[in-house]
Amino acid sequence: MQLIPRYLVNNRTTIIANEVGFVTEYRPVYSRQLIIYRGIDNILEFKLLNADQKPIDLSTYTEIHFQAFDENNNLVIQHMGEQVNAVDGSTPLKGVFKVTVTDNDTLNLRQQFLSYAIHLVDANDDRVITYSDSHFGNKGVIKISEDAYPGPKSTDVYTAFFPEGDYWIAGTKPNDPTNQEFHIDAQPGINGNEALHTAVFYTDSYDGNIVVQATLDDQITNGTTWADVETVVFEGSETAPVPVNFNGVYNFLRFKATKDPANKINKILVRN
Repeated sequence: MQLIPRYLVNNRTTIIANEVGFVTEYRPVYSRQLIIYRGIDNILEFKLLNADQKPIDLSTYTEIHFQAFDENNNLVIQHMGEQVNAVDGSTPLKGVFKVTVTDNDTLNLRQQFLSYAIHLVDANDDRVITYSDSHFGNKGVIKISEDAYPGPKSTDVYTAFFPEGDYWIAGTKPNDPTNQEFHIDAQPGINGNEALHTAVFYTDSYDGNIVVQATLDDQITNGTTWADVETVVFEGSETAPVPVNFNGVYNFLRFKATKDPANKINKILVRN
């Protein structure tokens, strides 16, 4: 049996408030890279000190602002800090506050490096800057990592339909069937025998059928055999997107419309 320790600790960073009597030191002693993980809430703790390395009484401040910026200096995350209480929950820890970066905060952020800054607001509405190192650098570094909780894969969007006989097809181009730009990959390599596929149709007064077709062929050619998997019937009165779920390990998918979809089928979203 393998015994592998895991540690539950507070992710705490020390920062210095810009107060009277700040003493310049000659090496960065506080700055370290923070890591937050996509797909889960992350709690960051900060310990606020003065120049004498003593914790600062946070009750003298009305607000604690945490802000994170991308490489273009755009604000992407902002939260108010909350003072942390002692273990017994009755008294606050002097100088210690926390910021919770939620799952939703990083939902639309790719894996990347962000910079962050923290400032305080006192009773006179004056803003007090804090430093992440002793060289008066007020910005720290955060790495957004998707290694632990990568989350759902992105959804593929298809809008191009081509006429083929009496139907209109999304997923192949009749006069150029090998053109992979229009292929809908069913990704069999990542799916087991119960592979679940989801498609969502966005329509506007479309009153025909859409047939989901699949193939086990390794390549799409003029001779590819397509099998009907699901048929979705539209009456033209739908006001919300219409989903369909189906199972099966296929190499490629496509959608066959029984009526002209021009200006009536806006897009199809697919996730395998």
